[in-house]
Amino acid sequence: MNELQFDIIIAGGGMVGAALACALGEQNFSVAVIERQPPAEDWPADSHDIRVSAISRASQNIFTNLGAWREMLELGVTPYEQMVVWESGGAEIRFHAADIGEPDLGHIIENRVIQLALWRRMRGLENLRIFCPASIRGLRLDEEHPHVVLDDGQRLDAALVVAADGARSTLRDMAGIATGGWGYDQTAVVCTMRAELGNQATCWQRFMATGPLALLPMEDDLFSIVWSTSPEQAGELLDMDTEDFDAALTRASEQRLGRLSLLGERGGFPLRLQHAKQYIRPGLALVGDAAHVIHPLAGQGVNLGLLDMAELVDVVLHARDRGQPIGSLPVLRRYERARKGENIAMQGAMDLFKRTFSNDLTPLKIVRNLGMGAANRLTPVRNLLIRNALGTVGERPSLARRIHQDGQAAS
Repeated sequence: MNELQFDIIIAGGGMVGAALACALGEQNFSVAVIERQPPAEDWPADSHDIRVSAISRASQNIFTNLGAWREMLELGVTPYEQMVVWESGGAEIRFHAADIGEPDLGHIIENRVIQLALWRRMRGLENLRIFCPASIRGLRLDEEHPHVVLDDGQRLDAALVVAADGARSTLRDMAGIATGGWGYDQTAVVCTMRAELGNQATCWQRFMATGPLALLPMEDDLFSIVWSTSPEQAGELLDMDTEDFDAALTRASEQRLGRLSLLGERGGFPLRLQHAKQYIRPGLALVGDAAHVIHPLAGQGVNLGLLDMAELVDVVLHARDRGQPIGSLPVLRRYERARKGENIAMQGAMDLFKRTFSNDLTPLKIVRNLGMGAANRLTPVRNLLIRNALGTVGERPSLARRIHQDGQAAS
C-alpha cells in the first residue's frame, strides 16, 4: 500500500475545509485536502449560484488574512449597508452600518466565488496537496498516528485528521460520533430574482407564519432569495410556472422592492438543526457542518464554520509551539471547549427565534411587535445586535481579527 505522510489531513474542500487548508498551509504545516469534486473554474457571465452566504466582518477578516479576499472582490461580492426585518401588519426594525461607524454590515457572496478563490489560494501553497477527485474509504484514529485510506488504496498518515465534509460527514460516521437534532418541517426555496426597484444595498427579511422570507442583495438590481416555508408550499412554489412564481414572491415581499422576476433555476433544501455529540476523537476534529447545522434565518452557518476552523488553527499552533502532539485529546479539548458551547448557544437562539416568529398566535405576535419596536427605538440595543451580527463582539480567534500593517492582530 502506498503511504504518504502529512501533518494534517482535511476531508472536504468546501468553504470551511479550503479556508482551513490555506490557514494551515501558510503556517508551514504539510496538508492534504481530500475532495470528491473540484469547484467550477468559470461560469457564464449572466449566471448566478443559487447558494450564497452572508459573510460577517469576522469572516471577511479571515478571508483577508488568508490572502483570498482580493480574489473574491474580483470575482464579485456585494456589500450591504442596511437590514430591514419586519412582519406583515406589525413592527419592523432597521439596522444601518452608519449607526456604528462601519462602511457596511457584511457581504453577500455566491458560494462558488468563495470556494474558487480559496482553491486558487490553496494551489499556490507548496506544502499543500489536493487529492481530487478522491474519497475516504477507511479511517484509523489514535492520538499520534491517525491515518485514512483513499478509494484508490493510497494511505495517508498524519498527526491530525479534520472532518470538514459537511452535514452528512463520512468521517464523523466512521469515527462513531452520534448527532442530535430535529427537522424543522420546512424547506428553503432558493433562487435569484431581479427587483424592479433595485437592491438598495439592503437585506430584507419578512417573518410569516410558515417561515421567514430573506432577500439578500446581489449586484445592481438582483437578490438571492431564501424562502423558508412548509414542504407543501415549497413544492407548490417549485412547480409553479415563472409568471405565477414571480407573482407569489412579489406578494410575499409586500412589493417593497416592486415586481420581482425570476432569473435562472430554483432549488429546494429541507431544513434541520443538527449537532454532533462530540467535536473530537483522538486524532480527529470536526469543523463546520460536520459539527453543527443551523437554521439559515440569520445566515450564520458558514460564519460559525469559519470561526471553528480559525479556532482550530490557534489551538494547533499553540500546541506545536509547546511541542505537544496536535492530535492528542488534551489539545483538541481546547478547541471543543472554545467552540461547542458557542455553537450550541447560537443554534438555540436561532431555534427560539424561528419558533417565536413562525406562528400567528396573538400573544406571541404582541410580544414580537413590542420587542421589535423597543429594539428599533433603543439605539444601544440595536447597535449591540448589529455588532453581534458583524461578529465583532467577544473573544475571536486570531484570523478573525483585523491585522495591522505591522502584522499584529487587532481587536
